[in-house]
Amino acid sequence: MTAKFFTEKIQKIRQAINTSTADPGNVLCPPKNCLNTIKQFHPINSKDLEDILGQLNSSSCCLDVLPTSFFKKVSKTLESDLLQIVNFSLISGVFPESLKTAVIKPILKKDSLDKTQMNNYRPISNLPFLSKIIEKAVSQQLNYFLKQNNCYDAFQSGFRQNHSTETALTKVFNDICLNTDSGTMSVLVLLDLSAAFDTVDHNILLKRLENWAGLSGTVLNWFKTYLENRKYFVSIGNFTSEQTSITCGVPQGSILGPLLFNIYMLPLAQIIKNNKINYHSYADDTQIYITMSPGDRGPVQALGKCIEEINDWLCHNFLQLNKNKTEVIVFGAKEKRLQVTRELQSIHLKTTNQARNLGVVMDADLNLEKHIKTITKSAYYHLKNISRIKDLMSQQDLEKLVHAFIFSRLDYCNSIFTGLPKKSVTQLQLIQNSAARVLTKTKKVDHISPALRSLHWLPVRQRIDFKVLMLVYKLNIHTPTTTSTLPLLYSSV
Repeated sequence: MTAKFFTEKIQKIRQAINTSTADPGNVLCPPKNCLNTIKQFHPINSKDLEDILGQLNSSSCCLDVLPTSFFKKVSKTLESDLLQIVNFSLISGVFPESLKTAVIKPILKKDSLDKTQMNNYRPISNLPFLSKIIEKAVSQQLNYFLKQNNCYDAFQSGFRQNHSTETALTKVFNDICLNTDSGTMSVLVLLDLSAAFDTVDHNILLKRLENWAGLSGTVLNWFKTYLENRKYFVSIGNFTSEQTSITCGVPQGSILGPLLFNIYMLPLAQIIKNNKINYHSYADDTQIYITMSPGDRGPVQALGKCIEEINDWLCHNFLQLNKNKTEVIVFGAKEKRLQVTRELQSIHLKTTNQARNLGVVMDADLNLEKHIKTITKSAYYHLKNISRIKDLMSQQDLEKLVHAFIFSRLDYCNSIFTGLPKKSVTQLQLIQNSAARVLTKTKKVDHISPALRSLHWLPVRQRIDFKVLMLVYKLNIHTPTTTSTLPLLYSSV
């Protein structure tokens, strides 16, 4: 039943897409830097194989003959056979037929969603470990080629080294804050795509790999065999479905899936640039934004035209823009927002005062109050649960829990907290103090500073400054001669 639901869902989306619109792809041409080609993969050696095994996590698939953790331990014994399998695939340009079956593990999109509704689940592919080894070898060589030829979209942060949701959010947040400081308005549109990874058309993807990424020869043939004749079955507990053929999409949960999707989306950036609109993407999450003054209808009209062209391009590429979930926020002086909102209504864009953007709740006032409340609620919930079991755990395991559940929330995208008022930072500092009390078993009546010093924890304000300094340092190390996509942070909020 679950497998049938996922299959029918994708079929309905593709059938609902109107591909009769004019094809904007006819006027889009690959950049000149993509004229270089890669025709043949290089075989890997023992050191390469060892590095790949070290980078892959130890999660197992029910299709694996050996548990992954045990497989890694005996990999030296299997080294010659593994190298033969991997290198034969790379040199021949053929992906093994036996490794094309995926086990789908439905994952709830959000904990707050109704678990009884199938539409609230995301189909994540669990693949054989040997498949991951071959994919990793291919991914490394393709990534190197794309990077050397500068084929990546500069404003696509999804699944790229030295790019993350934080660098994407910092760039966008910084631009909006600079606009607000200068007295202009900003309009941010968060585009939402329906099951984007699952509706990717294989024929179009292969053309994109050839024309936009420069793949040819056995390399292109390898991806052709990788995509064709794939199958999946759903596994929940002790129950499994029948195998179902996959006719479109890239596997979510695979190593190559995100990279292939980024290549598939390359022409979209050209459409946005042609309309002179600012943008930033993370995989299928694309945000476009404009700077304007109240009464200036030029940027609003350009935004409307850009969205229409984006929608046309998406339709022709079997991707569906979910207009009901696409959100629009206006930033700037409160007294001017209403006028801008009216202008946006003229192009059928409905605004909201806050929206979740890559895990951060952004609000029109740029004070992040809602986001901080969300962090506070979640952190104290987990702290309460951790304190209940702290006496049953070792100190080392207790520290791991605190870092996993508390600091993952305090530190996530904390670079955008720069310039927040003391009141907001204090709320976050109280969470850190509570976590320190749980770890050190410090009473509420005792001062917290000695406990923080004993744990060698930087206070929240200094953690924010440290994150900003680290981002700037990495930016200078990795992009010393190129124009930065992450400018210096804004002066104030």
